[in-house]
Amino acid sequence: MSSGVQVPTTANLPPIIAQLFEGKARKGLTFDQIAKELGKDEIWVASAFYGQAKFTPDELKKVAEVVGVNTAELVQDLGDHWWPNRGLGPIPPTDPVIYRLYEGVLVYGHAIKAVIHEKFGDGIMSMIDCKINVDRKPDPKGDRVVLTFDGKFLSYAKW
Repeated sequence: MSSGVQVPTTANLPPIIAQLFEGKARKGLTFDQIAKELGKDEIWVASAFYGQAKFTPDELKKVAEVVGVNTAELVQDLGDHWWPNRGLGPIPPTDPVIYRLYEGVLVYGHAIKAVIHEKFGDGIMSMIDCKINVDRKPDPKGDRVVLTFDGKFLSYAKW
């Protein structure tokens, strides 16, 4: 890329995705700043930049304006006809940050599942109706990452 902007892995995604990241970098914007312009959460906006969530037509127009990409091209590539193919990258993941999240589920997944069942019953935590927050917490041993998954509990149906 001539701009020198490092665009994340966007294989199998429309080429306009790279332009979103380039526009974001060119304007020096954070996902939080873009999210505030859209009236959305920063994690959801970042997910949409990775083609993992779907912008509405109005959101496409607004994000095009905010990051400075061609609105018509963005709507043409990510409009009503386009649907996310969720899930990026290999399993197990190779990126260290994503691998550590994966490792957390491998190591603590059964324990988390057991505690969910004890507290809620037979069911799951929705990833469809879920809010995710990333916060920074100062600590004398080094700042800590606080990752919160706030998902709706869904009971298994009986029939």
